[in-house]
Amino acid sequence: MKDNYTKSGLNPADFIKDIDGKQAALYILTNDKGAEVTITNYGAKIVSLMVPDKSGKLIDVVTGHNNIEEYLTSEEPYFGAVCGRYGNRIAGGKFELDGVVYDKLAINNGPNNLHGGIKGFNSVMWDMQQTDKQTVELKYSAADGEEGFPGKLDTTVTYHLTNDNEVVIMYHAVTDKPTVLNLTNHSYFNLSGQGDPSVYDHQLTINADYYLPTDNTSIPYGPKAKVEGTPMDFRTPHAVGECIDEDFEALNFGKGYDHNYILNKEQANELGFCAHCESPKTGIVMDVYTTEPGVQLYTGNWMTGNFVGKGGQRYPERAALCLETQHYPDSPNKPEYPTTVLRPGEAFESKTIYKFSNK
Repeated sequence: MKDNYTKSGLNPADFIKDIDGKQAALYILTNDKGAEVTITNYGAKIVSLMVPDKSGKLIDVVTGHNNIEEYLTSEEPYFGAVCGRYGNRIAGGKFELDGVVYDKLAINNGPNNLHGGIKGFNSVMWDMQQTDKQTVELKYSAADGEEGFPGKLDTTVTYHLTNDNEVVIMYHAVTDKPTVLNLTNHSYFNLSGQGDPSVYDHQLTINADYYLPTDNTSIPYGPKAKVEGTPMDFRTPHAVGECIDEDFEALNFGKGYDHNYILNKEQANELGFCAHCESPKTGIVMDVYTTEPGVQLYTGNWMTGNFVGKGGQRYPERAALCLETQHYPDSPNKPEYPTTVLRPGEAFESKTIYKFSNK
């Protein structure tokens, strides 16, 4: 391994490029235990995440690309990215806010708007500053009307790698006009190591008694449904692949898991337990905590294996899973859901922790 390469085998020089008048780069976070996270300011993406397995060997547990050119042309544009202004889907690419109809959102996922549109936060250049060896701060200002959304939205995302092998993600946003937003990180995890062909053996727990059933375009009908007695039930740990191919409407529509779970919380905005996941191969454990009301479980059902990722690895269908902490899909059109409206004078604050340990 060359001296200037990251522990995950990336060459930072391969991430330097002028994009939209700003320089893309790769930033490296390391903690006192030797864990490492690399992040690019193109899309605020987590590129690699090295944590120790049960033998102490560092393993990269997120999918991604070898260089910035591959990110620019990727068929998986959300690898590791911050999704916004509205992560997940808005039905029909339109919503009404304060009596005004906003109907110019991009239709980029079937008949719906997904992850902020054609050029969401995942594909813009963020201003990035590394404040210490364990912390980076990214800022992006979305213009009023950008991708059809109202209001100039100023967003700050902070990534911090603690000495307890936690990746802490903090979001802050303010607006000059009433708007909607839903921010999340879209890392694809495989705790057996990126490039392992399947997450079927991962033992998963989600702290949710209810989920949101959706139609065949992944828009929630509205009412929540109990997970009890269905293959959507992860209240106790079981393998991701155990029920994923059962003949069940939600799984048929999603081609696997691609659903929002309503997290069990005592009160809104509390930092609470979200999910637990572990690989029997490496012994790597990931515990997720969040202030968000929901989490989208996505099992990489549309991954193809068509391209080569980091280290020559391919990512076939269901070779990774996402636990995207967030508000619910289509909330701007569902007034009964926790609000995603942000108004001038208010501040949006959110925090998610991905904590890694091993057995």
